[in-house]
Formats: sequence, C-alpha cells, structure tokens
Amino acid sequence: KKEVYHLEQAAIGGHAGARYNLGCVEEENGRFERAVKHWIIAANLGCDKSLNTLKKVYAVGRIQKEDFAAALRAHQAALDAAKSPQREAAEKYRRNRTSCVL
Repeated sequence: KKEVYHLEQAAIGGHAGARYNLGCVEEENGRFERAVKHWIIAANLGCDKSLNTLKKVYAVGRIQKEDFAAALRAHQAALDAAKSPQREAAEKYRRNRTSCVL
C-alpha cells in the first residue's frame, strides 16, 4: 500500500517512470483498462518502457490503432521537446568518454 501511495504521488508530480509502474500494478491487480491509461500517460511524457508495453498490447489487439497512434505521436513530441544542443553535446561526450583509470 505504501509503495502504491508513493507511486501515485510521484505520478501526480509528473514522474513518467512512476506512472509506468502504476500501470504495471494495475495490470497485476486485474484492472487492465486503468493500466493502459497509465501507460499512455507515461508514453506521452516520453517513457520508452511504456511505449514498448503499448506496442505489445497493440500487437495482441488489446488497444485500438487510434489510441496507439496518438500515444506514439505524443511520445515523439515529448522526445523532440526535450532535445537541445546542450543535451546532444552531453550525450556525444558521454558516448565518447572512456572509463576513468586511477
């Protein structure tokens, strides 16, 4: 119960990972429609795990094409909104950096 409470608080605060985890909890409790809603919201916030879960759910026919397409577009928009030259430079630096040797 305490875990779910804290997940809910984090999700309300906009934490995409918490929203994804709430979807998993809902699925485990047999509330699939609520789980899908959580995953869609998390995908809209840019959560890759949620989008991958929605892909699987769509592949087995448990959500409609329109809902999946809307989540996919919103996910891409969230990723595009997070792009900046500074982030791209930091990512390039991270990829090219070798591990520290003391």
